[in-house]
Amino acid sequence: MKKYSRETQVGIFVLLGFMAIAYMSVKLGNVHLFSDDHYAIIAKFNDVTGLKINAPVQMYGVEMGFVEKIGIDLDSGMSSVTLRIRKDIKLTDDTIVSVKTSGLIGDKYVKLSRGGGETIKAGAVLRDTESAIDLEELISKYVFGGV
Repeated sequence: MKKYSRETQVGIFVLLGFMAIAYMSVKLGNVHLFSDDHYAIIAKFNDVTGLKINAPVQMYGVEMGFVEKIGIDLDSGMSSVTLRIRKDIKLTDDTIVSVKTSGLIGDKYVKLSRGGGETIKAGAVLRDTESAIDLEELISKYVFGGV
């Protein structure tokens, strides 16, 4: 009887360990499972160099969402970025979407600057965008006299 009791305790301990590893993988991996508290909007950019999926979306310095998908719109020749914004945040049709750099490492994030127009709905396309600044290109222009 004692043998089965010890095996049961070890089994429960191992099961709890696997559950903890799974939970931490989802949390630290920044995986958004069952996130129905966000809505999607699409922003069209000329260039999104350095922007990655799950990059934060900020407004007034506060995180409001994340980058869900980055693709190319071959019809318009522009980059198409799908943003997931919290449902409690209402954006307007003249919102300016910019790709900015944070810190010395150069991590990219999306900055929203709200306008005063009409409120948009999920799935709307924002075209008032500012592309990422390519620091390497600026330095090479300065070094080789292109500025």
